Amino acid sequence: MADNPLVLTTSNVAPSSDGSSPKTLGAGIGDLRRRYAFGNRVSELAIDQTPFFRFLSMASKKPTDDPEFKSLEERSSWHKRYAYVMAHDADKVSGSASTTDGDYVGTQLAEAKFAQDQLFGLKLSSDFLSEGNVQSVLGQTATAIDASGTKPAWLLAGQLLKIPVYIATTATNSTKINDDYIIVKVESAPVDIGSTNAVGVVVKVIKGVAGAGDYVPAFAGQVYGSGAWSLTASASEANKVYANGSAHAEGSTFPDSWKDQPYKDVYGLTQIFKTTCQMTNTARATQLKIVPDEWARIWKQKLIEHKYDMEQAFLFNRKHVDGTTRYTQGIIDYILQSGNIFSMTLATKSQDSFLDDMSNFLDPRYNNGNATVFFASTEVYNWLHKLSGYFANNVGMVKPGATSPGVDGLGRADMAITGKKKMFGLSITTISTPYGDMNVTRNIHLDGAASGAKMVAVNMKHVAYRPLVGNGVNRDTSIHVGVQSLENTGVDRRIDLIQTEAGLECLMPEAHAVWK
Repeated sequence: MADNPLVLTTSNVAPSSDGSSPKTLGAGIGDLRRRYAFGNRVSELAIDQTPFFRFLSMASKKPTDDPEFKSLEERSSWHKRYAYVMAHDADKVSGSASTTDGDYVGTQLAEAKFAQDQLFGLKLSSDFLSEGNVQSVLGQTATAIDASGTKPAWLLAGQLLKIPVYIATTATNSTKINDDYIIVKVESAPVDIGSTNAVGVVVKVIKGVAGAGDYVPAFAGQVYGSGAWSLTASASEANKVYANGSAHAEGSTFPDSWKDQPYKDVYGLTQIFKTTCQMTNTARATQLKIVPDEWARIWKQKLIEHKYDMEQAFLFNRKHVDGTTRYTQGIIDYILQSGNIFSMTLATKSQDSFLDDMSNFLDPRYNNGNATVFFASTEVYNWLHKLSGYFANNVGMVKPGATSPGVDGLGRADMAITGKKKMFGLSITTISTPYGDMNVTRNIHLDGAASGAKMVAVNMKHVAYRPLVGNGVNRDTSIHVGVQSLENTGVDRRIDLIQTEAGLECLMPEAHAVWK
């Protein structure tokens, strides 16, 4: 019996027994060229060992006819009309905004109260790419404010803006009393400022803020008095200047318009997976104890091994081309490069902080989460069950006269297990949260520090299994069968080659998340 890999080449030759010259494969040549398409059958083996591949095979299969496939991501722009106040021109009282960066002093207004009808200039930048409407995502290190391609293209004359501000104590103290906002109207057409990706506009205050004494309002996001720009992922939402409708005079003409570019093209690669199973025909014909047919036992193990390798690749691989060898993208690598990243230090992680993560991840402007599956390591899988089961066993509001929370208790669980179910043969736990139900399944491939992720949230609408299929040839999991005769020995062996050519298509990074 032998169980060593043998590469079957297109010329259908194999080395001779003494290694002196190649020998053409004999009796099995017809079978060797025949393709035995397995399709989804390989995914039905040991389902719980490879849950991500199972979901891909059953719910997100989309064949491709090119080993380097392309797709389009489309994002709406209605909620992307936001910017950040980078600086202002306090002396601007009329006319067009300045195109000179130095005219925007970067400190707060000396006029103090943002009085109604007050005019001033604003320098505005953004942090998402206009081509494709690609925004920054949570947990990534680069905020990309004022980066190339992020210029706010949506600003128009006549538009109203809602600008967050806070009331500072004095002109020399940055301690704030309270948060507030002002409404301003864009009075002039936006102009480009120098060589930056910012635009300048002249605005008029429509709704100001009420200060006390000489207290000075400051633009949120800037340190009062210094003009220093400071922005973190957690603070970005509080500092966004949003479009707030428009206002035009009676009998006025048509206003200007703008056009977004909602599409971004991405590409993926197929990868060729091969697993060989071989055994001498003498060994195949020998009946053994326990498992009589050794070939059947090894054959099943090789199929599982092949599928296990694909699960690993679709989780962790890096998209790459090395000569004529292609490597597909793994969903964890994709998210770590481009998607949402959260912390999951279980020793200090609380239910409250986890629900904060869920709130950010399932922001309806970016991700509705309706098709999201949570793949959890064993550690996190157990943690979620302990957390969501704690309420029922230990927490409650005790009625007068009751002896413990578990007796005659009142209360409500914001995070609780509401049921278990089977989905594509996988065991799924449904955990109810204020942000919808979590469908959680255990994935042993995430166990261990080297996995790079303790839990992965994948929106299955934006990921796909892409087997190569075209011109009547199906490169999804298939079997090649051959018989090799060895010279001068009379020994022959059965060789089965399990082969898959497929890739993972990863789209919309904001729809996925990793907890590290």
